[in-house]
This record gives sequence, structure tokens and C-alpha cells, in this order.
Amino acid sequence: MERIYTFLFTDIEGSTRLWDQYPEAMGEIIARHDALLRQAIEAEHGRVFKTVGDAVYAVFNEAPDALRAALAAQHALHQEQWATIESLRVRMALHTGPASSRSGDFFGSTLNHIARLLAAGHGGQILLSQAAQKLVRDAMPADCALRDMGQRQLKDLPKPEHIYQVEDENLPQEFPPLKTLDIRPSNLPAQTTTLIGRDSEIAAVRRELRRNELRLLTLTGPGGTGKTRLALRAAAFMLDDFEDGVFYAPLATIDNPSLVATAIARSLGVAEQPGQTAQQAVGGYLADRKLLLVLDNFEQVLPAGPILTEWLSAAPGLKALVTSREPLGVYGEHEFPVPPLGLPSLSRLPSPDQLLAYPAIALFVERAQAVRSDFTLDKENSAIVVQICARLDGLPLAIELAAARVKFLTPAAILERLSDRLQLLSGGPRDLPTRQQSLRGAIAWSYDLLDQPEKRLFSRLSVFSGGGHMDDIETICTDEIVNDAFFILESLVNKSLVKALEIRGMMEPRFDMLESISAYAWAQLAISGEADEFQRRHTICYLGLAEQAEAAYYGSDQIAALNRLELEHDNLRAALRWAADACEQQLSLRLCSALWPFWLRRGYWSEGARRLTDALALNNSDLPESAAVAGALRGLGVMANEQGDTEAATSRLDAALAIYRNLDDTRGVALSLNDLGYTALLNGDTGGANALGQESRSLFASLGDVWGEAMALNTLGAVALAEGNSEEAARLCHESLDRFSAVGDRWGMALALNNLSLASLPLGDYADAMQYAEQSLTLFREVSTPGH
Repeated sequence: MERIYTFLFTDIEGSTRLWDQYPEAMGEIIARHDALLRQAIEAEHGRVFKTVGDAVYAVFNEAPDALRAALAAQHALHQEQWATIESLRVRMALHTGPASSRSGDFFGSTLNHIARLLAAGHGGQILLSQAAQKLVRDAMPADCALRDMGQRQLKDLPKPEHIYQVEDENLPQEFPPLKTLDIRPSNLPAQTTTLIGRDSEIAAVRRELRRNELRLLTLTGPGGTGKTRLALRAAAFMLDDFEDGVFYAPLATIDNPSLVATAIARSLGVAEQPGQTAQQAVGGYLADRKLLLVLDNFEQVLPAGPILTEWLSAAPGLKALVTSREPLGVYGEHEFPVPPLGLPSLSRLPSPDQLLAYPAIALFVERAQAVRSDFTLDKENSAIVVQICARLDGLPLAIELAAARVKFLTPAAILERLSDRLQLLSGGPRDLPTRQQSLRGAIAWSYDLLDQPEKRLFSRLSVFSGGGHMDDIETICTDEIVNDAFFILESLVNKSLVKALEIRGMMEPRFDMLESISAYAWAQLAISGEADEFQRRHTICYLGLAEQAEAAYYGSDQIAALNRLELEHDNLRAALRWAADACEQQLSLRLCSALWPFWLRRGYWSEGARRLTDALALNNSDLPESAAVAGALRGLGVMANEQGDTEAATSRLDAALAIYRNLDDTRGVALSLNDLGYTALLNGDTGGANALGQESRSLFASLGDVWGEAMALNTLGAVALAEGNSEEAARLCHESLDRFSAVGDRWGMALALNNLSLASLPLGDYADAMQYAEQSLTLFREVSTPGH
């Protein structure tokens, strides 16, 4: 016969690992664990009815008794001085429900339920079901509270369970996200190394973000302090707090505040819509969501701060965690200075084992062991390692660079070289923080260890934005001094000055620098007098990439070409920036003319229109009639159409058409006529649109241009649809689809299928309309989604 019970289930987190590491000690540890749990359970009138391995199952008649037993057990486990291990982390779960008893054991769905609840937790955590919460909420012990974790889907349970976490001021309260099936959405990057010595800062950041009145928290500090790693780690622990997710937007490569909204939109997966800016699109998306936005390296775009406060004002469920070298200076901002890693006193050094409790020392040792597995901290080198970390002010980046040298140098040799370099560079720019000057010293020391070819390549790599591939590095950076870029680059990677990154879908790695290191490398390039030459090389190289990709926009290699441009977008932006700064208008126009179809297909409408406008106005003089000018004008016209400004579109497209006619560029004329036809259609002039489309089609046919004919046919199909001639529209769009399919243009196929869907509705072909629409949507997503 069933009756209502409250069950307490427990098990040890990581017990298999502990048995492997401490096989002789674990028997005694488990016995002590069992005794502590039994004592706590029996003291609150409970009974252990089963143990399975290290798992303990107990039953209570009253839910408050079960809660007090769980808290007492956690306190006892937390306070126990374990002989061999540092701590024993035990997760616990409470659930109340019906069960039947037989031969001292219990049976029923309630036990399955609590087992699934327990599996969602972490060591040291106490979780309650809603059924248990209702029975204990009015009988909570002093210094304890219940934290609402929301509705969560547990494995094998038909309905979500409302879960609560017990919080006790004298026990750990911060845990990773619950291990449930409905993991909250996030784009946080995976971390490949452990974050050392930041537990208290992570807990403090989480406490701040949970304050109701706090909406914007800025982590401040000089470069190399570890702001980004701290933000990402704290954010990863906050997934349970934001039901609509935690999203990361890196801004290190964005140097124009007007592009901040676009960058954040891409991170959120928000697409711009006609007649709407990226800022408006993001604001609309965030308005009714409970979401944490992590914005990294905001110091370069501080004027964009008011955009963030505007979103925060309009979206009550939004919070922002920002990293910046200086505060944003906006209303409602809370600053969190990120301190250096903790160091011991140089006057009274603890033993080597005790020194590992200090984060700066632990970081040095871990990174040293990564390059030399036999490195250990001992009586001979411990004082020297402490001095190294102290001279580097406890800054993580500087410590990592120093530790990497253990591969080649003893700690004593490192200290000697480091001491000289820091003294030499102590009189750096006074407008930089002291720690930034020390970081410069650490990087300068690493730089001085390089031979001449390594120094040259190191400085030249700073022209890249977001890294580069080996082929491009060789093209841009090679000369009589840097004559074997591959082996020199390999050496720079080994010396931890360059990172080798694996990119999904690419056989070879991509090479990049940490931000602070790249800034130092750029300063060296400027000192060498080579900056202008290698920026020009960089621009020419990526112009070649853009123009090569342009030829692939309209065929079967379309998606690969778009993905490559997406990967290199920051380098392309850097090329555009240099061409503008150098007043190289033709280079700017050629880049923009080649890139605007990419901007169009990937949704960078606002950025594309701005860059096209800037390129056309660069020298404030009459533009020569060239294919690049015509291409830029045409791109600006197409962008204007997408943004709903048909008047501007007509003006730009007319100008492009005139240049193409003067250049006797028949294909350019045909393209512009088709674009003008689409513009006329948007303005409701179907007669004009039809005439322009027919003229465009005839020109494409005379050239044997299958893709061009497909575009013109699609426009004519849209015209027929607007005139109410659905059968003719379907016929024309089918012809367009056949031609797009023949050349492999998936974007064009999506356009034709979309019009076919619309043409099928008036004809009553609803199943076909749905099929065409779904196929169109699938193709649009393939083309417009990066990395598809």
C-alpha cells in the first residue's frame, strides 16, 4: 500500500576518479562518509534504507526533517579534515511523493523521479523538487534560503520539474549549470585551459549580476589581466539564471562604434530587416527576453556605450557583462576592477607545496609543466619563481609568457633576463597603467629573445586582424629576411607569441596573436618603418581574395566563397581601413565592388552601405568612369533597395548604368537594367519594370549568360505576379529556377523558389506553395548562415 514519504538521495561527485587516484585510502574515506551521513539522517528521525556503492538512499516521514538532515550532512562533510583528499563533494536531492514499502525497500515512480533530480546536480549542491519545496518553505532553518532554478526537463520524466537549490551562508553556493535536457542557449566559446585563482572573483561577479538593481557590470583592468577569461567563466556559471541564454560578442576587431550593433547582432543570430538598422533589430530581439550579453574589449568603441544603455532601458530582462580597459562612463554602470593574481610575501616564503595555493604561482607551474612535463616547484627554484611572478605584478599574460620560457631556460636565467628588461622599459608611456607598462616589459623581453627573421615576421603579423592562414602570411610577409615563413612561424608558436587555431572544415590551422602581443608587434612594425609597405601588401592580398570570391558568388562554389570571406571579414575590414587612411580610392572601390554581394547575402546591409558610401566619397573629387566605380554605385543601389530607399536606389543605379554604357560593358548594363526593373517594381511601376526586365534578359541572352538570364526571368516573374498573372509568373519563375540550378547558384534558386511559392497560392496549389517556401527557406539559411 502506498503512502507519502520524503526521500533524500546522495552520491559522491567524481568517485571513480577518486578511487583511481587513491585506491588505498578510499575505503576509509567511504566508511567515514557513510558514518557522517547516517549520523545526520538518524538525528532527524530518518532511516537509510539502501546504499549502492557511494550512493545513500534515506526516507523521512516529514520533509523539514529531511532538509535539516541534508544540511547537517553537508556541514559535516565540509568541515571534515580528510586525510588524503582535499574535499569530498556530495550532491543531494529531496523529493516528496507516494511510494510502497516491501522488505525494508521502497518502490514507485517517486524514486525514479528523485534519481533523475539527483543526476542534475553537482557535488556540494542540495536540490529540491517542487513537492518537497512546498513542505519546507515555511520551515527553513536560519541562514538558509531557497533559490528558484526554474522549470527544467529531467531525463525520462514526462513533464518539466520546478527545481530549487538550498543556499546556506556557511556552505558553497555557486555551482555549474544544472545537467538537465533543456540546456539554456549560449554561444560561449569552450575554454581549452583551466582558469586558475579566480574562484572568489567568479563568485563576486555572479553575486553582482544577481542583484536586481544591477543591469550593467564592467570588468576593468589593463590588458593581460584576464578580464575576458573571468567574464567567460562567470557567464558560463550564469546559464541557470537566464532562461533565454548567455551570448558572447567579441569586439576586439571592431574599431568603429557604428559597427557594434552589427557585431552583436551576428553573435545573437539576429538578421537586419528592410527599413531597420542593426541597432533596432537587436533592440527588438532583446525587448522581451531574459538574457545575459557578454561584450568583450569595449574600450575600442566607448562611444557606443549609449546604445547598450538604450537596450537595457527597453529590455527589463537584459543584463550586460562587459570587459574594457576603462569604464564605459554611462548611467547605471557598475565597475568591477579585476585584480592581479594573488602572490605570497617575499619576506616570509611558505614551503613549495603551500606556495601552490597562491594563484600566480599555481599558474606559472601549470603553464611551465605544459611545455616541460618534468618541471616541479622545489626548494631550489621556489623563491626564484615567486620573484618572477612578483616582478610581473601577478598579471596572467605576463606570467604565461615567462613560464613558456622554462622549455629553454632555468627559472634563474628567466629572472635574470626579465629583471634587465623590466628595468629598461620602466619608463614607458606615462598615460598607460603601471601594470600595462610591466606587461610591455614582459613582451619586450620575449621579443628580445627572438632572432632577426623571427622579429621581422612577428612585427609583420600585426597587420592581420583576426589572424591569417599560412598561404596569406607567406604572400604578405616573405622577403629576403623572412624567407621561410613556415618554420619561423612554428618557432613563434612554440615561444607562445602566436596561437595556432584549428578551424572547423579547414585542413590547416589559422595563426593569430593575443591582443596585447599584437599591439606590441604593431609598435615594432611602426618603429621599423615597414608599416606602410606591409599594410599595402596586406590590402592587395585581401583584395585578390575578394575579387576571386566575387567570381564564385554565382555558381556551385558560392557557399565556400562566402564562408571564406566571413572568416576573413576582419582582415577585409582592415584592408578597407588602410585604403581609406591612405586615400587609395581605387583600392577602396575595388574592394567594395567585390564585397557588396557578400555583405548583401550575409546581412551586413548597414555596414555595406556605409563602406560603399565612404569609398565613393573618399577624395571629394569627380570620380573617374571605371568598372570599380560602377560596381560600387550598383552595390549601393542594391543595398538601398534592401533597406527600403528606392529613391536613392534609382539614383545610384542610374549612375552605374550610365558608366557601364560609356564603358561598353554589356553585362554591367544588363545587371543595372535588371536592378532598375526590380526598383520600379518596388515603386509599383509594373510597366516600367517589365520593359527594363525584358531589355536586361535580351542582353544576357546575347551574351550567353545563363545566370543573368535567370536573374532577369525571376524579376519578370515577380512583375507578372504583381500584375495578377499567376500562371505566367509560375512559368517564368520555373525557367529562372532551371537556369539557377544549372549554374549551381543556391541564393538565386532560393529567390526563384520564393516567387514560385507566392505564384502557387492564387492558383490553389497550396501543397506546392508550402514545399517551395520550405525549400527556399532552407537554401536562404544555407547561404546566409556563416560556416554552413
